[in-house]
Amino acid sequence: MAQCVQSVQEFIQDSFVPMVAVLSSQEAETVSRKNNLNFAELLRPFCRLTSEGLIRDPNNQLQTVKNLRICVNNLVTSPIPTSGSMSPAQYRMLNEVVLSFQPQEGAQATVIKTGDYSLNLSVTTPWFEAYRDHFLQSMPALDHEFLNHYLACLLVVSSTETVPLEQFLKLSQEQHRIQHSGEYTHPKWFIPNTLKYYILLHDMSEGDEQRAETVYEDMKQRYGPHGCYLLKINSRTTSAEQDEQIPDPWSQYLLRSNQRNQEVLDLAPAANSAAVENSVCASDVDSTEKDGSGESSNLETHPLQLDTDTSSASLQALSDVNTELKKGSRDTDILTPGNYGACLTLNDHDHIRQFVQEFTFRGLLPHVEKNIRQLNDQLISRKGLSRSLFTATKKWFGGGKGPEKSVSEPKSTYGLLYPPEAPELQIRKMADLCFLVQHYELAYSCYHTAKKDFLSDQAMLYAAGALEMAAVSAFLQGGAPRPYPAHYMETAIQTYRDVCRNMVLAERCALLSAEILKSQGKYSEAASLLIKMTSEDSDLRSALLLEQAAHCFINMRNPMVRKFAFHMILAGHRFSKAGQRRHALRCYCQAMQVYKERGWSLAEDHINFTIGRHSFTLSQPENAVMAFRQILVNDSRQTATQQAAFLREFLYVYKSVVGENEGHLPELPLPYIHSSATRVFFGHERRLADGEKQAATHVSLDQEYDQSSSAMWCNLEEQLVASANRGIVPNTFQPSQSCLNSQTDNLRHPLAVVEEPIIVELTFRNPLKVSLTLSNLSLLWKFTADGTISKDKTSELITGESISNEEASALQMAQKDDIATTEIIKEFHIGLEETKMARLRLLPHRTGQLNIVGVVYDLTSSSVGETTSDTEGQQTLNLITVRGRQDLKIQGPRLNQTKEDKMQVRHSTDRRLDPIITPPMPLMEVFFLQFPTALLCGEIRKAYVEFCNVSAVPLCGLRVVSTHPDFFTFGSQASTPPTPVSAENCSAYKTFATNLQLGSEASEVLVSAEEFGQPLGVIEVPVQGGVLQPGASVQLPLWLRGSDKEGVHEINFLFYYESSEKTLKISHRVLRHTVFICASRSLSIQASACRSTAPPLHSVDDKSSRGTLVFIDVENVNTSEGGVREFHIVQVSSGSQHWRLHKYINPSKDDDCKLSSRERTKLCFRATRCKPHQANLDTIKKFTFADLNLGNERIISSYTPCGDFFFRCCSTSAFQPVDSSSRTPNSKSQNSGPTEISAGSDVTRIAQKCNELDLNLIVIWKAYVIEDNRQLILEGQLHVALQTFGKETSSLVPKEEAQEMVLLKFKSDLPPPVILPFPELSQLIKTNLHYPETFTHHFVQDSLCLVPVTLTLSNCSLALIDVIIDLRHKNTSLESLEVHSSFAWVGQSQYKLQLGQQEVVSLALKACFFRAGVYNLNTPRVFAKPAEQSSISETSQQTSSPALIIIKST
Repeated sequence: MAQCVQSVQEFIQDSFVPMVAVLSSQEAETVSRKNNLNFAELLRPFCRLTSEGLIRDPNNQLQTVKNLRICVNNLVTSPIPTSGSMSPAQYRMLNEVVLSFQPQEGAQATVIKTGDYSLNLSVTTPWFEAYRDHFLQSMPALDHEFLNHYLACLLVVSSTETVPLEQFLKLSQEQHRIQHSGEYTHPKWFIPNTLKYYILLHDMSEGDEQRAETVYEDMKQRYGPHGCYLLKINSRTTSAEQDEQIPDPWSQYLLRSNQRNQEVLDLAPAANSAAVENSVCASDVDSTEKDGSGESSNLETHPLQLDTDTSSASLQALSDVNTELKKGSRDTDILTPGNYGACLTLNDHDHIRQFVQEFTFRGLLPHVEKNIRQLNDQLISRKGLSRSLFTATKKWFGGGKGPEKSVSEPKSTYGLLYPPEAPELQIRKMADLCFLVQHYELAYSCYHTAKKDFLSDQAMLYAAGALEMAAVSAFLQGGAPRPYPAHYMETAIQTYRDVCRNMVLAERCALLSAEILKSQGKYSEAASLLIKMTSEDSDLRSALLLEQAAHCFINMRNPMVRKFAFHMILAGHRFSKAGQRRHALRCYCQAMQVYKERGWSLAEDHINFTIGRHSFTLSQPENAVMAFRQILVNDSRQTATQQAAFLREFLYVYKSVVGENEGHLPELPLPYIHSSATRVFFGHERRLADGEKQAATHVSLDQEYDQSSSAMWCNLEEQLVASANRGIVPNTFQPSQSCLNSQTDNLRHPLAVVEEPIIVELTFRNPLKVSLTLSNLSLLWKFTADGTISKDKTSELITGESISNEEASALQMAQKDDIATTEIIKEFHIGLEETKMARLRLLPHRTGQLNIVGVVYDLTSSSVGETTSDTEGQQTLNLITVRGRQDLKIQGPRLNQTKEDKMQVRHSTDRRLDPIITPPMPLMEVFFLQFPTALLCGEIRKAYVEFCNVSAVPLCGLRVVSTHPDFFTFGSQASTPPTPVSAENCSAYKTFATNLQLGSEASEVLVSAEEFGQPLGVIEVPVQGGVLQPGASVQLPLWLRGSDKEGVHEINFLFYYESSEKTLKISHRVLRHTVFICASRSLSIQASACRSTAPPLHSVDDKSSRGTLVFIDVENVNTSEGGVREFHIVQVSSGSQHWRLHKYINPSKDDDCKLSSRERTKLCFRATRCKPHQANLDTIKKFTFADLNLGNERIISSYTPCGDFFFRCCSTSAFQPVDSSSRTPNSKSQNSGPTEISAGSDVTRIAQKCNELDLNLIVIWKAYVIEDNRQLILEGQLHVALQTFGKETSSLVPKEEAQEMVLLKFKSDLPPPVILPFPELSQLIKTNLHYPETFTHHFVQDSLCLVPVTLTLSNCSLALIDVIIDLRHKNTSLESLEVHSSFAWVGQSQYKLQLGQQEVVSLALKACFFRAGVYNLNTPRVFAKPAEQSSISETSQQTSSPALIIIKST
């Protein structure tokens, strides 16, 4: 239980005090009424004695009476028998007492910390103490106990009476008649011989004091000096009232409503008491019972049952009822408390206090002592009789000795009634007298004795009363106290409640026992006792006891927080049913501290809903709004119907708040706005072109943000900015960001352009299971001008002044379109539990600082189950619409750089909603015509790109960069072919007709790489004049080439342009375009080169260049994808600085080179070195293009687009040979002229120089495709780079295969053996044998045939080479024996030579044959090494193919 002001001993003593009646004459009452008080009320503040009294017990022992208080009441008679229950008027009085003690707002609460809970609670409950005191004071006087019976009667007569003594006699006779006539059941008297105390009341302001003294002397003579008193009051005059301020001790004891209730108590019948008690403040509940629906009745059955019936439990209905109640309360509260004791002085106060003490000590206590002695003597005289005989006498002879049955309860044992002179009642009477004068030991003994007698007679009501008071007496005994018999109290409560059906007595018993248990620290037992006393007959009592039980749980040694909260909820519910809304609100608020944010979502919803309703009915709309907001903000698990009720109540409360503050937009909690997911787009959305035009994709809100893609675009933009600024990226460079989100860099203010829209995409989420409708949805903004005004507009806005559209949006007035045009979405519907995006536009018309602060909209609650259009009209009537706002508060990413950032939670600034509006900028749109989506590998396609300036500002500096620079080209101005006129010859190449002549040499063109611009990096778009005027457009051809790697390729273009004005905040703008091209396989080319075996003297080339053979293996790897029928190889070209194709060698004499699916062909060409005058001079790199056409058309490979793609592929990794193992980082291109190699040069470099070949091949093809029943001709080119002799390279780029899964190994493999690099020195010397193919000899005449053979040695390197020639046969295989076993070399068999760089030496040899046959002459073994590398041994050189000679015999 909560803490009380009084101790438990003081509380019990004040609960049971001697009762004194007051019977006044009419004139005495008039004297008292001068102070706005009757005589009983006049004495009430002074009824507590300040000094101790003494009394002697039957054993003649002195007993001290401390802090005694008497209760003085007017004598009110009633002929109606009193029952054990209270009257309706008494219940109303208790209700008003609790209602008058409201919790003080802002009162300091006590913080209770237990576990992880921190609760702010009020440890005192003054309303409960007031209820308890008034409840005990208003206890009816019952027959089974004497505690509330009157012990004495004060007879009050005014000194102004004509014959005061006669008036005393009349009053005495009246009192005697009331007590002994039997006409009145109320009041009840303690003993037949009631103490009569005579008081002469003298008014000092009017009466004759001398006469009063004379009368008083007569009174003392008649009644004795201790039986009467002269009380002088009203000494204060009217003139003294204004000068002296006298304290008022009566206000704290008196309530004006008590007087009215006392009057009602006298008249109201005792019937229907329970019904009236439950109808206290029933106007709050009646509104829920008008319809008589089942839901409204269920509302009151359980505290966790929520209101769902709109018609019966809506706040609107409750507010109407409360309005009527307020009017009624004003009418009934006209009477106000008067100025109590206005005619009394402080001396009069002392006179009254002295009178009370005189009466108590000289009259009351002696009277009580006398009666205790008399009762004790009567009981002692009866102790001689045995209990059995006494009982038998009562049983058989009766005669008033035994109990009688009550007429109303003839068969119930608790209805037994004892006659007044019954010895059991005498014992109880003596016990009550001892208890009232604090003689608790004797009282306990008497109660205990009476208890046994009552139990033996089965008089349960009497026994319960004796048990109750015996337990209290045992607790209050001084010295070594008896242990508190709690079981006595439990038995008494159970008997009162279950047997006697008297909840008033049971409640009194429970209140006393709970206080005693609390004082002993037995909070759990006290809480259990209080909870058992809750019932449906009294909501107010149940509420108060449940609240005290909750305080017991929180005050335990180990506080039970959840039980405290749960019982607080139950108490709040019962308070609400009893009409105590403020107390109900307080209970729910205290319980909310426990349930809040603990996962108890349903309980939390119930509490918030109830708090909201109570707050609204108590004229606290702000608290109601906060409570309802919590219901909707938290993720609710309620049903759709319940959520709809929540939303309706919430909107109604909001509407009442908004109605009081017009022009101000309240903050709405629904729907949720994911502020961090807000995206902002600056500029116009993508315009979809008509027809064949395809607009650039650029950036849109439909695209998902990708971090890697953003980094790629930033890298491309850096390249463009560097190109525009002479290769340097400025320090102030910031990448362009057209679309901002949570992952972009939002630390700086974004830059927007005037007259270009700003689109804000908001993510709304409806957490409810009912749909929401937002209407008139728009953005809220603030704008600060910078002083710059557009030429075509005028403005009155002062620089630096901020202006907002909030007021116009709140009142739905005309928007401020001169500053910014705000788009309004008329209706935006969000389904149940749906997440939906809304895009809101804002078009700025002025330059300055714009801040987008939030959104404004009308929120409407949609009816549940709205399916048909017939009922739409009715449902619209019930819909509530509220206009409000939500602020967009975006928090930047958390800082984690410094130590302070890591220790605290700090976030950076996010300025995506705070753009700076800049002056007009050019705006370009790009369209693509005839742009393909699929290409064959290497296919050339011609498309067109159109650039449009849709702004009012000219643009310049148009550039483009791409992630695949080898994919496209604008062509070079010098070599761009004209657009073909003939529809049949729609070739992208520049061609002219020619005849195929076998053996003819290739045509050659010398081209500089600079003529084709920069192959990689930034490309300047060739716009005429370099400037695109406003509204102008230009269309340029664009050649495309399919990737050499099959698959889908993402190709990104970034276009760059600037304004002609260079002083703007935005230095440039970019436009993005992404296209996906599917590349399918076409041809596979395998190329290799080898040195020609023909001798230099017979070669058509000059002696220094030596012929080289190039073999090209072409295979159709297309699997008829896209309807490709066949491929034609139309031309093979070469482009190199040092080599060129010379002739086409076609042994089969077949002019046509066609390849169907999976067919393959091999082409052979002869290549030679470029002529010296064609070689590169100075620092200008010149490329020789040689074309060998295989058909009737010749394509000039040095022109656009063939040359463009050639140079682009030369600079990309895709053009590098697949087998690059022969190339090392030290390899370099061969120089045109011989250069001296210094002594001790690297051996590997020598070998690589010897085998280097720099020959790039271009294979041009045409493919015939059937599409839509018509034949199309596709054309393309493939590139192969030959870098090394003898190494085969391919045009196909292999697919990257996923890495295979490797089995887990627990033991590491042995490391691979170290292989030392071995230089490729086997191709330093090229050998050729020159001999007659057929030789005829007459072996009969001459058995030996000598044939002259010339061995030519060519040094292929640029170093001095030592060569050893060994002619001895070393081969021992059977094959070699069969070929040359019958011939031998004659003459010198071994030679040692030294060959200079690229030197050719011939040796004359002779071969000797013994018989005719076919012989292989290629048996000489040649060993070589660099002359200056003494540490390296000679390496055997590769030999050419077999040299066969036919020896014929004649």
